[in-house]
Amino acid sequence: MRLPTAPEARPASEVTPVAVSPWLIRVARLRVTGGFLVAVLAYWLAQPIWQSLLTGAVVALVGEGVRFWAAGHLEKATEVTVSGPYRWTRHPLYVGSSIMGLGVAVTSRAPLVAVLVTAYLVVSLGVAARLEEATLRAKFPGDYKRYAEGTVRDDRSFSLARARRNGEVQTLLGLLAALALLALKIPCI
Repeated sequence: MRLPTAPEARPASEVTPVAVSPWLIRVARLRVTGGFLVAVLAYWLAQPIWQSLLTGAVVALVGEGVRFWAAGHLEKATEVTVSGPYRWTRHPLYVGSSIMGLGVAVTSRAPLVAVLVTAYLVVSLGVAARLEEATLRAKFPGDYKRYAEGTVRDDRSFSLARARRNGEVQTLLGLLAALALLALKIPCI
């Protein structure tokens, strides 16, 4: 559901270019590559045991649950989403990703993995959040201002189809694959 002032939304062709630091743009472009590098290093350094895998998987699945919930409310690039977890935080997908990262760190049982994952998440998600907010402010100036002030609310229901459209099924499958790969590292005794 759109905010009542959705007609204020500007078509992409009319949106004023977002003024952001070139450094932020550079870091944002490296986010996916950096994520793969951190994932490879995390896997290589991981020393999981069954208990850490189970505990970390539960934590990571809670994070994925937050992401799935958010994705089921999000209408990317068409509105400022204000329902579901967006009522309480501007970036529930990033909150979920952070919880997932914590789960991976727990699973790995390697302090260096925790440091790498934390550093990656702080930098990449911090940059992504800043760019996302700047883009929303430029595209939906009135709507985003009211959202940031907490003066708007929407009771739109969760939609599994919306979560699928937002690619959250692939994220869940990726998490399950990562946990399976970590399980393969557990020594057989």
